[in-house]
Amino acid sequence: MLFNSISFALFLPIVFFLYWFATKRNLRLQNVLLLVSSYFFYACWDWRFMFLLVFSTFLDYYTGIKIHEASNKSVKRSWLWISVIINLGFLGVFKYYNFFVGSFADGLALLGIQTNPTTLQVVLPVGISFYTFHGLSYVFDLYKDRIKPERNFIDYSVFVSFFPLLVAGPIERATHLLPQIRQKREFDYTKAVDGLRQILWGLFKKVVIADNCAEFANMIFDSSASFNGSTHVLGALFFTFQIYCDFSGYSDIALGTARLFGIELLRNFAFPYFSRDIAEFWRRWHISLSSWFKDYLYIPLGGSKGGKWISIRNTFIIFLVSGFWHGANWTFIVWGLLNAIYIMPSIISGTNRNNMEIVAKGKFCPNFKELFSIITTFLMAAFAWIFFRAVDLSHAFDFISEMCSSTLFSLPEFPKFWKAIVVLCLTGIFMFVEWVGRENQYAIANLGLKWPRLLRWGMYYLIIIAIFVFAGEEQEFIYFQF
Repeated sequence: MLFNSISFALFLPIVFFLYWFATKRNLRLQNVLLLVSSYFFYACWDWRFMFLLVFSTFLDYYTGIKIHEASNKSVKRSWLWISVIINLGFLGVFKYYNFFVGSFADGLALLGIQTNPTTLQVVLPVGISFYTFHGLSYVFDLYKDRIKPERNFIDYSVFVSFFPLLVAGPIERATHLLPQIRQKREFDYTKAVDGLRQILWGLFKKVVIADNCAEFANMIFDSSASFNGSTHVLGALFFTFQIYCDFSGYSDIALGTARLFGIELLRNFAFPYFSRDIAEFWRRWHISLSSWFKDYLYIPLGGSKGGKWISIRNTFIIFLVSGFWHGANWTFIVWGLLNAIYIMPSIISGTNRNNMEIVAKGKFCPNFKELFSIITTFLMAAFAWIFFRAVDLSHAFDFISEMCSSTLFSLPEFPKFWKAIVVLCLTGIFMFVEWVGRENQYAIANLGLKWPRLLRWGMYYLIIIAIFVFAGEEQEFIYFQF
């Protein structure tokens, strides 16, 4: 069930009405409703993978209790490893088995040994990387005595499978979400309206910007040999905006939807394309994943406490694992490696935490240095996205080679050129609104709140009209594949 589908437009108000009115605001009934609704939401993708979700939930629920009740550190560690091995085992089989088998066969072929590897013909369960990391964060926090185990299986199941975040995050923490699930929730009109406003902006990002950019990004990447260098540049830019608006649009809808039910989810994006360096970019892009790797991998590896070389090693590990988390393809690993190389100068010089505040805070325009830094960081990120989007490494290098050819300075030439101009104009307007609202949780959080009601509602209706008039061809959310 897509957030931008008619079925979700029917599903959401029904669940909302039952949640606040039919349950009589009884916490237990509300949580049961959320769980049933979440399982129905997930089953709409493929009901067969429901069993995997339920098993994963029960596994971490049970091992979490055993970790807490363990009589000594050795037993505690054993239960932790049972959870980690089984969780990562499922993830490895469904997501990485074919990759490892294929890579091993390719390696043998280079040595002149031909094999016929057996691969699995299975569909990747939607959201498996996300709900697996939900469960792992829970058992890790229990092992570190940061939390107490959740004895109520319904409440724990809602934590794992709450439908707004189930298939594409944000990756929640038990320390943040479980207390909200346990406590009584009262309807807050102001929060609900704010949630609807964030949903509206998320839909605009997804339907108007991401889906339209996807049409041209797909056209150029899928037939890259047919286009000149300048068109390749546009293709990279289209995908750069597609992936941001697609994923941050999903996150906006998820956060806004959760707020309708009185629940606050972790923020996942903080205007990353206005970053002044790659370190700042990664503090603002997919925040829940970056912080997950920091807390559960980077710091346990020693973080930056062991000296500069330990920090460099751990940074490379984090980015390579992050790349591999995104997909079973060498393109993602190179993408992660490239970002690690990008961030190295700031790690070595100790300037990786220089830009902690949003750029030009309290001002409308950045200074020349800030503007130059933003443009440079944006172009570096856009170049790295080529590997993220490419089918394989050969495709990525061919794309870059064609982009840097002598035709780079010729005019772009491809079908639907004028529609592409319209999409670029819409993207420019979108980025202007994002810039104006960059100090808020999302771009239109405070936009127009002090305007006369007629003008404010006119803005909302203008966004709604734009969604219907300029909607692109429906595309599945990019991060569903992860």
